[in-house]
Amino acid sequence: MHLPDYRDNENSDAIVLAITSGKGGVGKTNIAANLSVCMAAANQRVILMDADLGLGNLDVLMNIQSRYNLSHVVSGERSFEEITQIGPNGVEVLCGGSGIETLANLGKFQRQRLLEEMQALEDRSDLILIDTGAGIHSTVIAFCLAADHTLVVTTPEPTAITDAYAMIKVLAAKNYTGRISLLVNMASSLMEGKKVYRQIADVASRFLNMGVYEAGVLCRDENLVQAVRRRELVVQAFPKANISKALAAISNRLTKRANIRTGDDGFFRKVANWFF
Repeated sequence: MHLPDYRDNENSDAIVLAITSGKGGVGKTNIAANLSVCMAAANQRVILMDADLGLGNLDVLMNIQSRYNLSHVVSGERSFEEITQIGPNGVEVLCGGSGIETLANLGKFQRQRLLEEMQALEDRSDLILIDTGAGIHSTVIAFCLAADHTLVVTTPEPTAITDAYAMIKVLAAKNYTGRISLLVNMASSLMEGKKVYRQIADVASRFLNMGVYEAGVLCRDENLVQAVRRRELVVQAFPKANISKALAAISNRLTKRANIRTGDDGFFRKVANWFF
């Protein structure tokens, strides 16, 4: 089956990839940061948004000093341009803030101004990566439903597998029209990771009639631990490490399999429909 390339139409809006998980502690944010840098290295204009509304920590992970965040944009104190931090390989990083939860309380003028700024992000990028919060809270689901492609991150732990399936089940119940891919992190071996993928994909196909694509497997690697302690991304600190090569391969696979847009409305307009 031929998978459309998002670069086929240079005038199209950015393709949005939501990176999520059924539970915390599976390495979702680390994966989002490293993938964004890999994609930017492939000459893509990448925006990475920390949408973990309560516990956003992309700035810590990427060693970025951010005085302002999304909450300041929502309040009208700052623009997206003013809160943007430039990360490795030119990735534009938007640090998170709990203020986005106040969207429902904004006035009409504020909502329109915010939406216009959000849509401008889509016009100046090829890819927008959304690092959502963990779990199946309404705000997390809203970001996933609005995205063209959702990457669900899990580990081989039984609770993580159960929660990853729960996330896929919720998206299926809400008739999600984008692509869903599964990434298995912290596997003891490639074989173990592929087994977890097949387990979830088979159940999703049988009981949800939902196809789940294989994004890849990341095995445990001490290089990642060292990179986190140094507040560096492993793909830059240890580019020849097995995990860095695996992340680069996953990045390439995800960009090549990016979905065409699922409707006329852009990502942020669809997200706004959930909050306003």
